[in-house]
Amino acid sequence: MANNDLQFQNTNRWSTKQLVTMALMGAIAILLSFIEFPIMPAASFLKLDIALVPAAVVGFAYGAGPGILVGIVYAVAHAAIDGNWVGALMNIIVACAFILPASAIYQRNRTFKGAVTGMVISAVLLVVAAIVANLVIDPMFYGIPFDAVVGLIVPAILPFNIIKAIVVSILTGVVYKSISNLITPEKDQVRGR
Repeated sequence: MANNDLQFQNTNRWSTKQLVTMALMGAIAILLSFIEFPIMPAASFLKLDIALVPAAVVGFAYGAGPGILVGIVYAVAHAAIDGNWVGALMNIIVACAFILPASAIYQRNRTFKGAVTGMVISAVLLVVAAIVANLVIDPMFYGIPFDAVVGLIVPAILPFNIIKAIVVSILTGVVYKSISNLITPEKDQVRGR
């Protein structure tokens, strides 16, 4: 059999560079998930962290699937260390609500307007998903009465998640713009950026 008859085709969906970038961003997200602090006096159990930013940056660079994968990895890794699996479920729901629309919109329209549009829509969906998740998960897993969770929406859950959505959106935009040429140079060269 001649060497020309043997042809191998790489069927990997992600390049080595993408996998390395995803792993690095996942590691950064895990570290950031442990830097958290309460910002709502009415609900000190709601703690702000920016671990979603690296996952969202991956979503902008490579699409929703890789971004959500990084979001799931950091949520599961955090839960494996601190034991809060219910919190991990909440983080996964919020990560999907934010990353999926933002990255999908940006992948179709890779402009500043596309990024802003995606993040505004995603910020709204993050807030909605967080409220719905709290209404379902808190009574089910934490034993908090449904009426008590409803009573926390306006004074705590809503403002906390609005702040989180704004902070994550701004930081995602700043970080992605700063490193986009490093992690996706072939896309930027094709588009003449």
